[in-house]
Amino acid sequence: MSFAKAFLSLPHLVAGVASLMAVLAEPATAQSQSRPPPAVTVTTVQPQDVTLTTTLPGRVVASAMAEVRPQVAGIITERLFQEGGRVEAGDVLYTIDPASYDAALAQADAAVAQAQAQLNAAQKEEERQQELATRNVASTAALDTAVAARDSALAGVKAAEAQRNAAQIQLDRTKIEARLSGEIGRSLTSQGALVTASQASPLAVIRNIDTVYVDVTQSAADIIEWRRGNVGGRMGDGMPQVTLTLADGSLYDQTGTLTAAEPDVNEQTGVVVLRMSFDNPDKLLLPGMYVQVEMPTRTARDVFLIPQEAVSRNRRGQPVAMVVGAENVVEARQLTVLQDKGTAWVVSDGLSAGDRIVTVGLQKASAGATVSPQEAAAGDTASQTQSD
Repeated sequence: MSFAKAFLSLPHLVAGVASLMAVLAEPATAQSQSRPPPAVTVTTVQPQDVTLTTTLPGRVVASAMAEVRPQVAGIITERLFQEGGRVEAGDVLYTIDPASYDAALAQADAAVAQAQAQLNAAQKEEERQQELATRNVASTAALDTAVAARDSALAGVKAAEAQRNAAQIQLDRTKIEARLSGEIGRSLTSQGALVTASQASPLAVIRNIDTVYVDVTQSAADIIEWRRGNVGGRMGDGMPQVTLTLADGSLYDQTGTLTAAEPDVNEQTGVVVLRMSFDNPDKLLLPGMYVQVEMPTRTARDVFLIPQEAVSRNRRGQPVAMVVGAENVVEARQLTVLQDKGTAWVVSDGLSAGDRIVTVGLQKASAGATVSPQEAAAGDTASQTQSD
């Protein structure tokens, strides 16, 4: 009998539990309906003019380079510079054994003395014939012969002096001097080595890196835009200033200037070589170093700078931003992004002046949702465009 009573009372028990659950659910539903809209952080955007840039890879090149080569043959007797140090134009770098060149100069001096003695004798003979001719004692033919001998002796003196100058030059070239001021590399020869005049391999290389060049490549289409004046009129007077990013990702503290553009296009790659000039007071930039140049290309008018964290992608991969519109209702806006600018995107279409872009709380700001927008602090918005 007890089991039957419990079985008959089961429907009443189920109904009681259902009633209790309904009573408990009513406060939760009312609480959810009275919950305030989620808070999000927004940034109000305004149109502005932004200089667009392009990043180009390049290599550092010395502004001047001189290969040290001997101009006479001989044995290297001494090296007079510190490898990797700085040298000035005129400094003696190497010396070559001068013995044979000293002998050649002494021989040339003797030849000059001999020619000078012959000239003195010819001049005296010419003066004697001149005096005899005034007395009508010597013939005209004898006088002409004496004058010719004098002129020949004078020419012989000049030839001997030229030979002596050549010998002196050869002797001076036994001291190999720097023809350029700059940083000299390691020595490619050593004391006791035999060198020859104008040999193929240099003894050392001097590079001037006080100012360096950076050679980059730019597409022919961009160069055409430049040539047509679409850039020059917007960039102001003078050549555009460029910035440099080093191999470790850091920004070089000196700005550079575009100084030259190659007047031909590479037929295989369709690019033009551009040359930038950078001051290098700390010798941080070395020839051959890989760098990246950020160069202005044009100025975009009436565009918007949007923090990158405020832009997402839809299912089609298109950039989208969440905009808080009237009555604080969120709507999705499809954007046209030109490029990045520091930590922001440069947007040309999809926004209007005064739009409020959701920057923090995007997970709460789905399209059609009502939110409680709070304007970002001035420091937060300034950090987004600090790189501009």
